[in-house]
Amino acid sequence: MTKQPNVVVITGASSGFGNLTARALAEAGHIVYAGMRATADRNAPAVAALTRLREERGVRIAAVEMDVRQQESIDAAIDHVMTEQEQIDVLVHNAGHMVLGPAEAFTPAQLADVYDVNVLSTQRVNRTVLPLMRRRGQGLLVWVGSSSTRGGHPPFLAPYFAAKAAMDALAESYAAELIKFGIETTLVIPGAYPSGTNHFAHAGTPEDASRAAQYDELYGRLSNTMAQTLSSVFPAGREVGEVAEEIVRVIGLPHGERPFRTHIDPSRDGSEVVSTTYDRIRAEFFRRIGIDELLTPHAAP
Repeated sequence: MTKQPNVVVITGASSGFGNLTARALAEAGHIVYAGMRATADRNAPAVAALTRLREERGVRIAAVEMDVRQQESIDAAIDHVMTEQEQIDVLVHNAGHMVLGPAEAFTPAQLADVYDVNVLSTQRVNRTVLPLMRRRGQGLLVWVGSSSTRGGHPPFLAPYFAAKAAMDALAESYAAELIKFGIETTLVIPGAYPSGTNHFAHAGTPEDASRAAQYDELYGRLSNTMAQTLSSVFPAGREVGEVAEEIVRVIGLPHGERPFRTHIDPSRDGSEVVSTTYDRIRAEFFRRIGIDELLTPHAAP
């Protein structure tokens, strides 16, 4: 158990990385609020499972109704946490949604929806939580990104990858803008886990079916077997739970010792190699223009 438990809010915690992370953090001794929507119906089983975990293991974890697409829902969730705990130490941006299919076949409205869930949701939650953290002069934002942002990502996932890249860029700017308030930033970058997250099982598909069909003759097999293709390069013995373990490790580190970016990528798609160079160049540019005081202690490897 951790010696100094943090109050942690996690978005998108009904399944996948978010649910595993919520459980792992609770087992590590933290006070965890697992944000999820539809707690009274579709996700009621997930709520019940967390309740059983709390009762059986004696850990401090609870589901909280939070639809990250609705500001009112976010505000109500954070009010609930603050009423019970009076502070929030860590915010984990995990909510996300994947889509699979030819980029051209997705309508602009669909791209906007993917962007809403993966990017705008973080802005909504930040605008509610950050004033609380800034008032205290401390806090930690953990952004669950994707190796697709800089790795050798495959096609047919363009709206999701584009949104993840936008979230990554947003997180970087926030890191510099929050450091003087005592708020740290860490980006946790998972690789493509072909199982254990429901990403592919729950992936959205293009609304323009006729446009998608025009790709089927030449690309249908490649698109339909994307999950299997990624599985073929995924090493044996690696499990999705290691992403949750890394988030627990990062949160447990003392202030000033947390990495700016950390990768968990069993398939080694090259994201870590590119990010190492990218983060070094970013840090060097900050120093060159005289704003290196805005760099986190471990801004570059």
